[in-house]
Amino acid sequence: MGDLTVTTQQAQHLTVSPYRQISPHLENCCLRISANVSYAQAAKDVAYLTGIQVPAKTQQRLVYQQQFPSPQAHEALTEVSVDGGKVRIRTPAGQPCQWKDYKTLATDVGLIADYHNNARLIEWTHQQPLASPVICLGDGHDGIWNIIRQLSIPEQRREILDW
Repeated sequence: MGDLTVTTQQAQHLTVSPYRQISPHLENCCLRISANVSYAQAAKDVAYLTGIQVPAKTQQRLVYQQQFPSPQAHEALTEVSVDGGKVRIRTPAGQPCQWKDYKTLATDVGLIADYHNNARLIEWTHQQPLASPVICLGDGHDGIWNIIRQLSIPEQRREILDW
């Protein structure tokens, strides 16, 4: 990208960080595409859509630099849906692929998800005001109900099994 960086004076005028090589709009495009596909594919998609080459490593660095604040409930949460899944992690050629488990909470105020860190999800819920009863929805997997069991006391929950 060479001489496309923004000077301090230009950055102040444009209200962006100095010495950036990527505009805020292009950064948003990279983040959106990286959320849906691999970084390598994101690099190809961004180049196709914008005509600008943003390497896969830069795509990854952009994602890791982000600070995504957890949503905060201003009113009592009335519903919590708990689910989980697996994500395949790329490995070097010839090595077996890795699968990572994640759990997610969908609530009135947004989504919270984490890899192998159910305690973070439970802790976040305990920091939010909860309605009584709070509606808890989950499938039949034990891992889901282990989380729901810790969200509130049984008298405060209405549990729905998504069969």
